[in-house]
Amino acid sequence: MTDLATPVAVPRPRPSWRRAAPALLGYAAVRALGLVVLAVWSAARDESPVRLLSARWDSLWYTRVAELGYGYEVRLPDGDVHSNLAFFPLLPWLERAGAALSLLSHAEAGLLVSAVASLAAAWGIFAVADHVYGSRAGVCAVLLWAVLPVGIVQSMAYSESLFTALAAWSLYAVLTGRWLTAGLLASLAGLTRPVGAAVVAAVWVTAVASFVRERGASGGDGAPRWRRALAMLVAPLGAAGYVLWVGHRTGGGPLGYLDVQAGWRNGFDGGYAFARFVAGKFTAFPSALAGVGLVVGVVLLGRLYAAGVRQRQPLPLLVYTGTVTLLALCASSYFGSKPRLLLPAFPLLLPLALALAKLRTSRSAWVLGGVAVASAVYGAFWLNGSGPP
Repeated sequence: MTDLATPVAVPRPRPSWRRAAPALLGYAAVRALGLVVLAVWSAARDESPVRLLSARWDSLWYTRVAELGYGYEVRLPDGDVHSNLAFFPLLPWLERAGAALSLLSHAEAGLLVSAVASLAAAWGIFAVADHVYGSRAGVCAVLLWAVLPVGIVQSMAYSESLFTALAAWSLYAVLTGRWLTAGLLASLAGLTRPVGAAVVAAVWVTAVASFVRERGASGGDGAPRWRRALAMLVAPLGAAGYVLWVGHRTGGGPLGYLDVQAGWRNGFDGGYAFARFVAGKFTAFPSALAGVGLVVGVVLLGRLYAAGVRQRQPLPLLVYTGTVTLLALCASSYFGSKPRLLLPAFPLLLPLALALAKLRTSRSAWVLGGVAVASAVYGAFWLNGSGPP
């Protein structure tokens, strides 16, 4: 167990594949189960699972950026303008590179990127949990992330897996005092999704806290001050660079990206729109049951975060998780996307992972196995239905 004053001063060995192997094998098995169930379900509907994973919703926008670049937009009858400038560029860049270096299409390259990134994310989650609570909790954390109800998104040509991989390894770098690595990965995370701001916040707050400790009696973390300062400088460059480029391209100045998001009716309103959406569920039955489920879900998120605080999770994890959760819940549109937007908030699972790690292996295996089956079935049902907007 560590305290809130992180990172540690003692150099840590690099994480090994051998140590992470049980977590990665378990993760691969869960994802394979989800894909098999999806394939069977889709075949029964005469639907292509590859199309469901790579050619619907946001994946189409990413593919179009990879193929044609930026500048495409859709004008809706109500006057809204959906521009592909809303989608950050790292995933399309990787899709374009994958297609150029192989015989894959851009959409197929997106699936390959997500497959590799999801394994990298699982390894990063293990590394963080192993560092904080030990390898057993690390394995449980990875498997919990794999069996989330919307875990199928980890296998889609979406940016969640790529972002989570960059975020997890950036957080691990902060925890182990590798500041330049942390700053570089935070910058890449900022080129992946707007929520890259959460990784930047974790780097900045932890660095500032270390400077403050150096001025007090507790001392710093042992890393040279210039490394921490340089990490703070590099961390926001990815997100800031893209946002400023969008502003220049649209003529909207530094706030031009917000105008692009407004065209999608998306923004940050402190949770007001989401609260109204939840309240609206209680106006009739059976939608009131969905309202109860939403309230329970939000309360559960709060309890998991509070549990992390009580268990004295390291400061960068608390800052990152709080920021991701806040941005997800307080976005003013796409309420059905909330579970997907919360996928990168993996530290919320650490209290559950710690509890599972204390059970007998057979009991925790039965629990995780049962949830994995339910998650696979739900993922197949979800993608063959409304799916992630």
